[in-house]
Parts: sequence; structure tokens; C-alpha cells
Amino acid sequence: MRVYGVTGWKNAGKTGLMERLVAEITGRGFSVSTLKHAHHSVDVDQPGTDSHRHRMAGASEVLLASGQRIAIMQELRGAPEPSLQDLLARLAPVDLVLIEGFKREPHPKVEAFRAVANNPLIASGDPTIRAIASDTSLDTERPLFDLDDTVAIADFILKEVGL
Repeated sequence: MRVYGVTGWKNAGKTGLMERLVAEITGRGFSVSTLKHAHHSVDVDQPGTDSHRHRMAGASEVLLASGQRIAIMQELRGAPEPSLQDLLARLAPVDLVLIEGFKREPHPKVEAFRAVANNPLIASGDPTIRAIASDTSLDTERPLFDLDDTVAIADFILKEVGL
């Protein structure tokens, strides 16, 4: 599977860029999945639901299925967090997997950068960042896109991955 990342510090515009890229790339007829890294405890289930009750009772894995979607919740219960490669292996085949976060992993990435966030560029010390999407002009040798120019960023990513 082809993978490409969107990385950056908190409040840099990663999620908005991811959302626009998914819409743009799927609109061109490609299948896209996403993988998002969270640095905090996350729970997609709600207390009181049957599936939540199953998990709280000790189930290692709960598969919730309906006519609209399927969700698989797996409890780590002290086991180490799976690697990016292990997580990618769990996804069904698609044309492109867009990865939000995982900034220290070696896949190619676009860095989202907002001046107001007042963070340093990650790209300065990271050769896996192939381009920067920013709301301000920057002195960089890497391709620089306007953070809101979704079409140009999508064109760049698709060219990079050979689609």
C-alpha cells in the first residue's frame, strides 16, 4: 500500500488538511484510508452501550457491526502500542493511506505549519518531510505550498506515490 503522512505540531492545521486531502483524493476516484495517532487515551465507545459493557467485562476485542459501519475495538491491557507497520497491516487494501501524526516514522510526509502556533519547523531536521504546507512564506529548499491549496498538495502527494 502507498502511504503518505501529514505531520506538524499541535494546532498546525494537520486535521483540516487531512480532511481536505481525503475529500480531494477520493473525489478523483482513488480509495483512501486514514491512520491517526493520538497521544492521549482515546475511547470511541460510550459508557452504557452493550459494546462498552463487553469491553469493561474484560473482552480483548469487540467487533461492533451495523448496516452502516464496522468498528473493531481492541484493548491493549498493558501490551505495548502496535507499531505503524503493524497498524498498516490491519487495514484493507486501498490506493493510499494518509497518516496523521507518527512524525518520527520514516514514511514521506508533508508538514503542516501555522505561524501563529509559534513552533519550529520539524522539516529542518527531518529528511522524511518532502514538502511544507504553510500559512506564511518560509525560507526553505523544500517545496512550499499554501496550507489551503489542497489541490496542489494533493497533486504533489499523488505524484510522489505514483498515482
